[in-house]
Amino acid sequence: MSDLILYTKQDGVGIITVNNPPVNALSPGVPEGIAAGVEQFVADEEVQAIILIGGGRTFIAGADIKEFGKITSGKKRESSLLPLMLAMEDSPKPLVVAIHGTAFGGGLEVAMGAHYRVASPTAQVGQPEVKLGIIPGAAGTQRLPRLAGVAIATKMCAFGEPVKAKEALSAGIVDQIIEGDLLAGAIAFALDSAKKVVHSKPRERNDKLGSPETNAPIFAEARAAAKKTHRNQNAPLAAIDAVELATTLPFEEGCRREREIFEQCLFDTQSKSMIHAFFGEREVAKIPGISKETPVREIKRAAVIGAGTMGGGIAMNFANAGIPVILKESSADALARGVATIEKNYSNSVAKGRFSAEVMAQRMALIKPQLNYDGFDQVDIITEAVFEGMALKKEIFSVIDDLAKPGCILASNTSTLSIDEIASNTARPQDVIGTHYFSPANVMRLLEIVRGRATGDDVIASSMALAKKLNKVGVLVGNCRGFVGNRMIHCYGREAQFLVEEGAPPRKVDAVLYNWGMAMGPLSMSDLAGLDVGWRIRKEFKHLEKPGVRVALVADELCEMGRFGQKTKAGWYKYDENRKQTPDPVVDEAILRLASAAGIKRREISDQEILERTVYALVNEGARILEEGIALRPVDIDVIYLTGYGFPTYRGGPMFYADTVGLSEVCKKVCEFEAAHGELWEPAPLLKKLAEEGKTFGQWAKERA
Repeated sequence: MSDLILYTKQDGVGIITVNNPPVNALSPGVPEGIAAGVEQFVADEEVQAIILIGGGRTFIAGADIKEFGKITSGKKRESSLLPLMLAMEDSPKPLVVAIHGTAFGGGLEVAMGAHYRVASPTAQVGQPEVKLGIIPGAAGTQRLPRLAGVAIATKMCAFGEPVKAKEALSAGIVDQIIEGDLLAGAIAFALDSAKKVVHSKPRERNDKLGSPETNAPIFAEARAAAKKTHRNQNAPLAAIDAVELATTLPFEEGCRREREIFEQCLFDTQSKSMIHAFFGEREVAKIPGISKETPVREIKRAAVIGAGTMGGGIAMNFANAGIPVILKESSADALARGVATIEKNYSNSVAKGRFSAEVMAQRMALIKPQLNYDGFDQVDIITEAVFEGMALKKEIFSVIDDLAKPGCILASNTSTLSIDEIASNTARPQDVIGTHYFSPANVMRLLEIVRGRATGDDVIASSMALAKKLNKVGVLVGNCRGFVGNRMIHCYGREAQFLVEEGAPPRKVDAVLYNWGMAMGPLSMSDLAGLDVGWRIRKEFKHLEKPGVRVALVADELCEMGRFGQKTKAGWYKYDENRKQTPDPVVDEAILRLASAAGIKRREISDQEILERTVYALVNEGARILEEGIALRPVDIDVIYLTGYGFPTYRGGPMFYADTVGLSEVCKKVCEFEAAHGELWEPAPLLKKLAEEGKTFGQWAKERA
């Protein structure tokens, strides 16, 4: 066999070691190698027992996800793991799986094909396939309930969360936790097991499957939870169906039905979208023209200017990563409010059991609040996070340019303003970059990294590395108003407002997008972010408005009324002390008044029009962004929207979604909207070109790669 699998013997035990770094995925050759090892050691008279173990940092972290794409494209049919696991169970010699790191997906399924499982104390097991829009396809839904019981198996398969070793032991998934050297402990366990006459086969254990009466509430509760927490997703409900089959069908028939359900999910658009998202997060880390050998500046100390919502959250990111950070404000009151918010956020996490009070104390100790620039000459990155005004930002960059040591990265958290103009106020534009965090900055995964005209490659590489260290998904974008995310969201929000002015109630607009899968509707999102943020930006760019082109009216009126959203308990909606939202007649009156004054004819608007005008506005602007080179690839736009704007993962991001609809259909609608609503809907040349050629954004990206 190849080096994917290693065979050794020790103390009368045959050891099969999976050697497929970095995560020992079940790539072609791995299952075959395991099967060959089982056959070899069964025939070896010197061997009393067999151990399957992972080399390196983990056991088997799952299937090779690239193989799924080959199946759906018709290039390859994967070889089923079922014959391997049946051979493992049928081994006349005890077969023990030793788990360290993770046994996820196909890794856990292989492990459940053995007679016994032992694990290190830090190991985790799980069936996370639903996160890719599929279900376990190699008897995971059939063996797991036989080992762990129906309730635990249903939860693991339907929601995909991992289980730690101690819980796995309690559930019966593993038979023993090995303290100390895992292989030595597994050998001792295997030799002891060899003394037994009969070795239990997981597929024959039916005592934990329960009765229809006891199982009905379990499945009902799981389905209700799945519909609530995984809105519109097919895989969680399919996984529950498959586990239920284990309780009503013989093992072999259950496996056959499981496989049918697995393939239905795999060929579904939801799975293709979620697999696209999975690979997308890895793809955006690759920057054309910047090699892996590009030097990366080490970030040992940081400073943040501004202790407001964004600045405080950014400071928490550094502290969470173990990086000491100075947090500067211009007034004592603002600084005290900022620190109090940080303490409240950490206290909430402690109360929810996410980490201990000791961890909170450690992180708070890493944040140094102050009113001056003391120590700024010692830090490796300074992040400006003041409100969105060019004059103030340029003033701050002029100050820190004089203070910062050579090699310090000067970063702006601007969400719309020109990095080049900000950098022009420094003598080191090569060190200036945009790091656009998303609110709340300590929670949201996205970090838009904005390259200026003079930004150095090492600063880009360092910022991408920092994003990873801060547990963010860093996406490199070009410099323009709003960059990628906010430039597109402006079009989305614009159409939402136009629809309201034309007759769609705010709650209906939000409901259509929420029911389609967005984390929240566009107007609710504006209330959460703060209507004053967009208002300030619109005033900053007022001089760029083209005369005669329609502009949205209502949001600015609400701001003039002091309605900034949730922060003032009034925006597009009213909010109580618990931030519960209710419609407000004051808003309805403002909409009618402004629409009438502007001569806008109001009408009934369908759900379909609401959906197409908002989502296709994203797509059309995304196509322009691609053509201009502001985004490197369509997948970069998709990842930005999946990780920063609540776009549903099971739709793959706006550009991938457009590909699934068909660009000819999207372009046709965009042209219809242009005819009805004017030049704001002029189709992007790239969209028009690809629609005419019958191509997708994905194909366009491959041709350019």
